[in-house]
Amino acid sequence: MTDQWQNACALLTPGAKCSRIGLYENVWPDTLRNWEKEGYPSGASPQEFFNFDICRIGDTFDSYPLAGVRELVESNDEWSVYRNGAGAALKYWNNKSGVPEHIDFRMSSEEAWRRDYRPRLLSLDTGRFQLDKTRAAYKLLRDAGRWICYNSSFVWETMRQSMGDVIMYESLALEPEWIHDYNEVYTRFYIEHYDYLFDQVGLPDAVWLSEDFGYKNGLFCSPCTLDELFKPYYIRLVDHFHSLGLKVLLHSCGDVTKALPFFAEIGFDALHPMEIKAGCDPFAYADQYAEKLAFIGGLDARVLESGDKPYIRRETEKLIKGMKERGARYFFASDHSLSTLVSYESYRYALEVFRENMYY
Repeated sequence: MTDQWQNACALLTPGAKCSRIGLYENVWPDTLRNWEKEGYPSGASPQEFFNFDICRIGDTFDSYPLAGVRELVESNDEWSVYRNGAGAALKYWNNKSGVPEHIDFRMSSEEAWRRDYRPRLLSLDTGRFQLDKTRAAYKLLRDAGRWICYNSSFVWETMRQSMGDVIMYESLALEPEWIHDYNEVYTRFYIEHYDYLFDQVGLPDAVWLSEDFGYKNGLFCSPCTLDELFKPYYIRLVDHFHSLGLKVLLHSCGDVTKALPFFAEIGFDALHPMEIKAGCDPFAYADQYAEKLAFIGGLDARVLESGDKPYIRRETEKLIKGMKERGARYFFASDHSLSTLVSYESYRYALEVFRENMYY
């Protein structure tokens, strides 16, 4: 197997001997288009070109109740509104990346959930998959000896994209029975559909769950609410993946400091991206949880956006050396993703500094 595969395995196994820090990054499509004007190979995959230790395969199956639905509601030259298979209308920029604006949500009550959406999720639907596309991506990475993650959301992010923030947060407080039913149905759904994917395509090395529990001022709900309404379902899913020999990586934006006990008790193997501008502290996280979690990220993206090479060197070395000093199993990456404000030259320079300091 490749060095990338062996290194990722070691970094995600407590007690394993790791030869070097790992490498991972998420680069916006808009950023790659800019980089192509600066010398980056046109159409090249960042995970292949930069030899990332983690390679993700996304869009493996449609998790909305009404599979395959993307209804155009309204459009102009700048933006378009689409309604998804959960009845949610979201507004997207036409020519650039960005978080969609919430417009309208039809899953507005437990009655609507039970009548219009819940029945669609109770059995395996093989029409939800893009098996040829996933098989091709899987074979390309496996043949190259790469370390593979299948990527999806789970109950938290699926719920937000279905109900919207206002209905969801009100329901967490006022209708916990609905939340439990939603999570129970979707936990069975995800396990069943992931098992079918594993059978039809092959086992990855890990599953990457993208769940944004936080924002710049903290968590979207209390740790107590997470424990009562969500923990049992995450434990079931993570335990199922672990029973198959898979690692489970969690992505969560925002300040997730108060959720660290929740993450550790569930059994996640790694946490990404430790957003500095939201208040995350990778060194404090490593001091408390280095034996339970590996860490991915933590370089303030604003450092890379500055284009200031001495500043990039100073902050990159500080982060890598600090994580090594704490015995952390660590993958070097930004604290979120690389926006169009990051030049190709700045990122290449950060990687130069990374390679100078990557060995334990």
